[in-house]
Amino acid sequence: MGKYFVGIVIFGVIFYIISIFNRLVVTKNRYINAFSQIDVQLKRRYDLIPSLVEVAKRYMEHEQSTLERVIAARNGASKQLREAHNNPADPTAIRQMSEAEN
Repeated sequence: MGKYFVGIVIFGVIFYIISIFNRLVVTKNRYINAFSQIDVQLKRRYDLIPSLVEVAKRYMEHEQSTLERVIAARNGASKQLREAHNNPADPTAIRQMSEAEN
């Protein structure tokens, strides 16, 4: 009876050591996979940076042209306002001011 008990204890210890080893291998594989995923994400980020810079440049060009058009429209409206203010009885000056405001 004692031999069976010793055999079961030895089998249990061996089984426990094997299960610990397997858990270590699984943990090591998860660790390696996690770091490889981080590497993949960083590479994707670095690949997207030139695209982001290009989009920002295009957006700046769009904003610059929009700002120039707004400034030109504002200057035109200001000019028409001065002309209408100098000659309030002239209906064409009032109409041009209205069109410039629109």
